Amino acid sequence: MREEAPAAPAKDGYDGSDPTSGESPFSSRQLIRIDEALSAADRESGLAFSVYVGDLGEKTREHAEKLHDKLPDPDKSVLVAISPDQRMVEIVTGSSVVDRIPDRICALAALSMTAAFAGGDLTAGIVTGLRMLADHTKV
Repeated sequence: MREEAPAAPAKDGYDGSDPTSGESPFSSRQLIRIDEALSAADRESGLAFSVYVGDLGEKTREHAEKLHDKLPDPDKSVLVAISPDQRMVEIVTGSSVVDRIPDRICALAALSMTAAFAGGDLTAGIVTGLRMLADHTKV
């Protein structure tokens, strides 16, 4: 799936810091919530979900696709890439996933995430988006 949506800046702990700098933009509690949501999504769907939070550069879609391609099994992976400073959400799905998570579901998940971001909660937006995507893969 190739979906993008503008995201509102969050107020829940993301401070715009570079995630590659070794400093996390999330508290320990927020990281635990995100990790639990990722684990649940993986377990419930049989897919590999990943989240990236940081700058996606000028060509946000291309950057997100390159990140997705670097995942261990991109064909069975879903990447949710969020750039709060750019107000962008990109959801990239692998070739084996596209039938299980159609474009309209990715668009709805992105919309739900951006609504939470607009309310100031980056963590809740990520957790909500992961749940929506994983819930749709259930048979």
